[in-house]
Amino acid sequence: MRRLIVSLLMALAIPVSAFSLTYTEIKEAYQRSYIYEKSGDYTDAIKALMPVYKSYPNGYTVNLRLGWLYYLAGRYADSEYHYKKALQAIPTSVEAVLGLMLPLMAQDRWSQVESLAYRILKTDYYNYYGNLRLSIALRHEKKFKMAEAVDRKMLTLYPTDVNFLNELALSLLGEGKKLYAKTIFENVLILDPENVVAREYLEKLTSSESTESKGTSSANQTKLPEKTSPVTEKPTEKGSSKGSN
Repeated sequence: MRRLIVSLLMALAIPVSAFSLTYTEIKEAYQRSYIYEKSGDYTDAIKALMPVYKSYPNGYTVNLRLGWLYYLAGRYADSEYHYKKALQAIPTSVEAVLGLMLPLMAQDRWSQVESLAYRILKTDYYNYYGNLRLSIALRHEKKFKMAEAVDRKMLTLYPTDVNFLNELALSLLGEGKKLYAKTIFENVLILDPENVVAREYLEKLTSSESTESKGTSSANQTKLPEKTSPVTEKPTEKGSSKGSN
């Protein structure tokens, strides 16, 4: 395992300093970084890794982690830069592509997210996060039918997965199928009573129905918010498989 970690750090990397770091120094730098991240101090979490990065600027692992930390810090250009460097080190890495999606999603760059998602699906057709982020991207691009197809595909594997159930309901809502979407949101609340997305949209749908039934606005329709629509997943540092951290 120790050799694996060091080899990942040095993947296609040449130390630029005269004296490369020892295993212990690398390990301690990562430990400090994890401690700072846990406390929400992303600036110091990044600083803790700088000695490793300076010694191995083209290393896979250090760039992957810096991409994640810069994403958490809201520094999306830096995040994108380091995820791309990780991909340069190991071009076949699915987790690096998944990571690269995060700063792009945060900037609403949905066409690029869609492209990266299809890149992942060529390697791993049923990749959980790849399909989830593809559905989100397609929905933001108003490609609701295509998003629905992705959701249904994944629900054959994960029938009670609330992320894909919410995504399916949101796609159907975009298609104007409000009653169908409402039923799915109601089922989500059976599986996950505190689900924020399902609660929010059920309230909107119920309010819309109430208004329409009173005849005060027969033309009123529930619409998806322009800028968002919930990203129903909770991104993790790797996000390479369902439930991974």
